[in-house]
Amino acid sequence: MLKHHTAALLFCAAIAAPFSALAQSTPPQPVKWELQVLQDGQQIDSFTGTTSVGQARTDTHHHVVKNNVGCADKPAGDIDLQRTLTVSPIHASSDDITLQIDAQETLQDSTAPVTAAGCKLPPQPRQVNAAHPGLVLKPGEWSTWQIVDKNPSLVYKVRATLATAAQ
Repeated sequence: MLKHHTAALLFCAAIAAPFSALAQSTPPQPVKWELQVLQDGQQIDSFTGTTSVGQARTDTHHHVVKNNVGCADKPAGDIDLQRTLTVSPIHASSDDITLQIDAQETLQDSTAPVTAAGCKLPPQPRQVNAAHPGLVLKPGEWSTWQIVDKNPSLVYKVRATLATAAQ
């Protein structure tokens, strides 16, 4: 009886071994993605990367703007408009690719406040946080995600394709 039990275990192990090795040797599918940032319809920034399913990539871009302020309308009041994006492919196949996107944006309003005398004040920066838990894309096709409706409007235009491990 012990011989049969041991033989059965060895037989099962021999059958399972190739499947186990196959599962361990298949790396996560890499996804090549591109994200364009559109403010009031104009592209102002872009991000690209190749990230494997189950991984995340975080990038931060800075854009320092100088605003004209005061009654003399002189340059002053620098504001760092920082943008941080984390892109995580959570599914990838030849039919569709799903990206999780987290964004933190520092924006300034399209219009600057003025004093009672008509002198410009610097626009106040505002922080915008947005998260998309699963943006489903057709490989190679652009899709849009509206982040802010107005003052200024902000849209992310995103596309992704399957990548080879060498890309």
